[in-house]
Amino acid sequence: MTEFLQWARYHWQRLIGGAPRNNDERPYNYSSLLACGGKSSPNPKLAGKHRIVVPHLRPFKDEYEKFSGTYVNNRIRTTKYTLLNFVPRNLFEQFHRAANLYFLFLVVLNWVPLVEAFQKEITMLPLVVVLTIIAIKDGLEDYRKYKIDKQINNLVTRVYSRKEKKYVDQCWKDVTVGDFIRLSCNEVIPADMVLLFSSDPDGICHIETSGLDGESNLKQRQVVRGYAEQDSEVDPEKFSSRIECENPNNDLNRFRGFLEHSNKERVGLSKENVLLRGCTVRNTEAVVGIVVYAGHETKAMLNNSGPRYKRSKLERRANTDVLWCVLLLVLMCFTGALGHGIWLSRYENILFFNIPEPDGHVISPVLAGFYMFWTMIILLQVLIPISLYVSIEIVKLGQIYFIQSDVDFYNEKMDSTVQCRALNIAEDLGQIQYLFSDKTGTLTENKMVFRRCSVAGFDYCHEENAKRLESYQEASSEDEDFAGAPSGSLSNMAKLKAPSCRAVHNGPLGSKSPTHLAGSCFTLGSGEGASEVPHSRQAAFSSPIETDVVPDTRLLDKFSQITPQFFTPLDETIPSLPLETLYIVDFFIALAICNTVVVSAPNQPRQKIGLSSLSGMPIKSLEEIKNLFQRLSVRRSSSPSLASGKEPSSGVPNPFVSRLSLFSRMKPVSPVEEEVSQMRVSPQASSNSACPTEVKIQTSDAGVTNGKAESLPGQPLASNLCYEAESPDEAALVYAARAYRCTLQSRTPEQVIVDFAALGPLTFQLLHILPFDSVRKRMSVVVRHPLSNQVVVYTKGADSVIMELLSVASPDGASLGNQETMIRGRTQKHLDEYAERGLRTLCIAKRVMSDTEYTEWLRNHFLAETSIDNREDLLLESAMRLENKLTLLGATGIEDRLQEGVPESIEALHEAGIKIWMLTGDKQETAVNIAYACKLLAPEDKLFILNTQSKDACEMLMGTILKELQKKNPVSAKQASLSEDLHQPPAAQDSGLQAGLIITGKTLEFALQESLQRQFLELTACCQAVVCCRATPLQKSEVVKLVRNHLRVMTLAIGDGANDVSMIQVADVGIGISGQEGMQAVMASDFAVSQFKHLSKLLLVHGHWCYTRLSNMILYFFYKNVAYVNLLFWYQFFCGFSGTSMTDYWVLIFFNLLFTSAPPVIYGVLEKDVSAETLMQLPELYKSGQGSEAYLPLAFWITLLDAFYQSLVCFFVPYYTYQDSDIDIFTFGNPLNTAALFIIIFHLVIESKSLTWIHMLVIVGSILSYFVFTLAFGAMCVTCNPPSNPYRIMQEHMLDPMFYLVCVLTTCVALLPRFIYRILQGSLFPSPILRAKHLDRLMPKERTEALKKWRGARKMTQVTSKYGDYSADKSERRPMSGPSAVFAMMPATSCAVEQRNLSLCETALDSDYSETKASGMAEPSKG
Repeated sequence: MTEFLQWARYHWQRLIGGAPRNNDERPYNYSSLLACGGKSSPNPKLAGKHRIVVPHLRPFKDEYEKFSGTYVNNRIRTTKYTLLNFVPRNLFEQFHRAANLYFLFLVVLNWVPLVEAFQKEITMLPLVVVLTIIAIKDGLEDYRKYKIDKQINNLVTRVYSRKEKKYVDQCWKDVTVGDFIRLSCNEVIPADMVLLFSSDPDGICHIETSGLDGESNLKQRQVVRGYAEQDSEVDPEKFSSRIECENPNNDLNRFRGFLEHSNKERVGLSKENVLLRGCTVRNTEAVVGIVVYAGHETKAMLNNSGPRYKRSKLERRANTDVLWCVLLLVLMCFTGALGHGIWLSRYENILFFNIPEPDGHVISPVLAGFYMFWTMIILLQVLIPISLYVSIEIVKLGQIYFIQSDVDFYNEKMDSTVQCRALNIAEDLGQIQYLFSDKTGTLTENKMVFRRCSVAGFDYCHEENAKRLESYQEASSEDEDFAGAPSGSLSNMAKLKAPSCRAVHNGPLGSKSPTHLAGSCFTLGSGEGASEVPHSRQAAFSSPIETDVVPDTRLLDKFSQITPQFFTPLDETIPSLPLETLYIVDFFIALAICNTVVVSAPNQPRQKIGLSSLSGMPIKSLEEIKNLFQRLSVRRSSSPSLASGKEPSSGVPNPFVSRLSLFSRMKPVSPVEEEVSQMRVSPQASSNSACPTEVKIQTSDAGVTNGKAESLPGQPLASNLCYEAESPDEAALVYAARAYRCTLQSRTPEQVIVDFAALGPLTFQLLHILPFDSVRKRMSVVVRHPLSNQVVVYTKGADSVIMELLSVASPDGASLGNQETMIRGRTQKHLDEYAERGLRTLCIAKRVMSDTEYTEWLRNHFLAETSIDNREDLLLESAMRLENKLTLLGATGIEDRLQEGVPESIEALHEAGIKIWMLTGDKQETAVNIAYACKLLAPEDKLFILNTQSKDACEMLMGTILKELQKKNPVSAKQASLSEDLHQPPAAQDSGLQAGLIITGKTLEFALQESLQRQFLELTACCQAVVCCRATPLQKSEVVKLVRNHLRVMTLAIGDGANDVSMIQVADVGIGISGQEGMQAVMASDFAVSQFKHLSKLLLVHGHWCYTRLSNMILYFFYKNVAYVNLLFWYQFFCGFSGTSMTDYWVLIFFNLLFTSAPPVIYGVLEKDVSAETLMQLPELYKSGQGSEAYLPLAFWITLLDAFYQSLVCFFVPYYTYQDSDIDIFTFGNPLNTAALFIIIFHLVIESKSLTWIHMLVIVGSILSYFVFTLAFGAMCVTCNPPSNPYRIMQEHMLDPMFYLVCVLTTCVALLPRFIYRILQGSLFPSPILRAKHLDRLMPKERTEALKKWRGARKMTQVTSKYGDYSADKSERRPMSGPSAVFAMMPATSCAVEQRNLSLCETALDSDYSETKASGMAEPSKG
């Protein structure tokens, strides 16, 4: 009962306005591997409030009952119902639908004797049938969830028992907050718990989070600081600490809290110390943790919001028309009541017509008319289609089934097809007007390929690597991931075998060996846990095109000059070594270590490679054994020091050094450990060199034939290392560093080992990791350099951010400062060039800190770590203090290739009238280049760039561009003006000025302000495409929301990553791409596809079909109900408006419920007005859905008028036929029913564009079911409805030729106008849809010729209009001056050249804004 009251209170709060959302709460929705039910989780408690967790042990009994004892247990329940509350709760939910309440009202009304029209049971039948069908469906779905819940709750884990003093098997449902849990490898984590012990010597636990976010790459979690150094497993009986953390919330990327020891010492906790429910333990033998959140308070369950429900635009329109039908019903009932009152007043004194009550009282005509109003409501109730909503649900399920069954959506490489996650908005796919797309991973493959780099101001173009990429592009995309050495120019290049996660097959491109496919390094172990992992493919971002990098020969020559002798003195200034060489060393070290890449090996799937691992380490001598145990003993006993030299730095307080959490600090290596490790490590030979002059490849063998590679003891060759990265950018940079023999060998929380060419293995003590976030747009690692023994900060990030953090002056003199300035200028020039070529750019920088500076920063950072409230803000401030005064090392250019079929898809969507916006976080030049490559922008388009630094400048520039557009294209300008009607979007223009708008993130911030929104929308309405670069995730969602709400258009957002989730959720239709960045976007989407090119068929074909089918079906439902109900209404004029029916009540009810319900459902599922091939070849046919042509208000009223006409014919033809006969009421009503059945069914035949055997079978079945029922009912029902009855009426009529004549004549006269209209429409004024339908009937050769003529006529129209615009533009062309010079209009035939002019134009307004107001501007120089 308590659960029901909580449920009722929660839904009541949502009903009256919804619970307030916390500002800090992210609106992301993720699905859980284990939380697969559909129950909506209540809103999480506000973050910032705390919960206290104490151990579930005897010494803490009182405190446990006070705190942890009040928290929920680990039992989950995703079902809505129980056996006791199923019937009342299901009925309560179903009566939320207004139609069901309406029919319930009629049932109750029919029980009132004064207004009773039917038998009580008959009135209840339609409602009972509908409620029963939906209840059965809900019950079966809930029972499936119940079985899953039961299976999950009864899973077994090992929980520490305070009675038995050991870990015992216990069901998940019995786990409570404060319990100690011990897990083994491949076990699924049962609850959110803080990690206290790991069998890994470094205190690491590897987990796979595919159950939460779909990412299959391994992630590391760290034991709480202070527990990682313990020699043995944590003993729960000796655990005397307590945990204070934030209340449960649904943010998967945040955990704030601290662990307080008995001596009041606090240790900060972050997400790196927490194992979340639904994740799987990997590569770790055993872990122990204490539960902090259980059951429905875990983050996995709080993110389980169940299936998405949206109300489609068509359904909202249908609801409006239902209200019109209600108004029509009231009008008809009022007419009946008025007529009945007039009838009784005319025959008031004739008792035969006005029968008095038993007490002799005669009801007045007014009161009788009032009663008759409600009787007529019951009689004409079928006017409101109760079966419409059930039919819509069935049709949508059928449409979804056919969408998911389309083989064109299947992606063999990913073994995935389209997913329909929102079942009730499929028809919205046919009405999209604006499309908002991410770039990386959505339009591009998200396969980051290292292309170029700039180090110390010198550009290295990597021409050999470019040739390799060309050879990959020639290979088929299907076999791309399995080609070890593509033939031709690539095999002739002397380069190393592709280092990959799995054995690379060197056979022909078209061959795939079974052993190769089976031997993936992604095999996730065996046992119970292995079967639960949904992903078993290769590691992400490890295809040969990403891993194979051919070094640049010039840069490789400079590498060869680096020898260990240069670094023998630990002195910063080395006269014999050029500054450029130092930059090169630091640059590639930063590429190798400034990341969170996990190193693993293929022979031990996903096994961490590290020096501290005992397994698989060959012990060759007693000296090695001695060194090993000495190293381990030092590890366990020595206290870590900040300095890694012979003596710890005197200025570093050890307490602060030992208080670092994993998020920000990793335990440094002790001096003895470093010496031992350096003694044990032998320098690696040049096995990783890709220099064409040094290493050759033997294409018939998978190994290296020339040169001998050595490695660290117990470690595989560098070419066999597998890098598991969280992003493709990280993987690309690590593989690039490896190509230059700067190989990331090992990563632990304490150290990173890099094998650097001739210098040998370098062990960097890892002090801190400041991970990447969308606010800082950079990441940093803090290490102690093994050569200089200094604290060094390596930073990589967006160039717009890094350039602002560079040091202004150098302490080493003016000459060095001038050199840094020169490097900065050259690098910026290279960055611009990379961006113009469409490459993704990153800047690499470093900072050297003194121990004193580092200690001071560490002290403040510790305070930020141990705070719960405002922790993110404090950590951000701390990171800002660290990441400044940087020295620029260089930059990288990474290529992200377009997906297959993207240009063709965007071109088709443009032709379909869809306006496309690209929202990306990349640089302006990169975004524009990709926009041209994918045909979002055409070469003849005029480009306008909005890049300002102030709101006033933004407003002025938008106004100037808008005036120019209105002058060039006045027709489009009139339509773009939003002053008259803000909610009417401008129609896409095929003629006139084709313009594109580029806007940067800073300017977009101004444009989204309320005062500029209208002007911004007017400007974008004039443009065919809009590109928003440097846009944040929040800005993406704000843009979509602005367009959707102000223009009242149908919007679609598509993306592939977590940064696209908010945009996807805001749009009317959200589509996720199941790419390489996890499944966050898919889990938040309404539909999911594997490639962008599938979007064209999803919209142009299935979207068009779904919208057209459902629109026509809804109109047909209104038509058939109105047409049939009007027969009863016309009869009232001849029965004194007495509420009498001329047909039996059972036939009346079953007519709409049974006899005429199946044909429209089949029509709604199978109808095809145009074939899929024609819809794809003629994208402009999609525009009919954008304009809602199939379901306009005019179409609704014409349908109702046609229904009135057909009902008049259907009533009066039989009426005048039997006018002077002596037939009874039911004998008169039988031909009316029969003729109405034929009219309604053959009306559907006329409207159908494609009739299959299924259509014919259902139509014949409906007619036969009617005759079978009426014959059987007439034979058996002798006294069903006294005083009259339907006994043998149909039998007598079937022997009467007049009956057949009446039915045929009535049907022909009723359908003749619609039939003639359809013939004239198809021959005299055919719509594009009808013309396209005619193409489908042609022979293949004729159809091809007709399509050519169609396209030719369209292109001729476009060329003529553009030529006219060009001539006009040429005649008006003159030197620009004044405000019109601040923007650029460019026919971008050569993007790389003209982009430089754009960069000049776009910034002119800001630089001279103060002068512009007074004197205007001069034209920017071109050169």
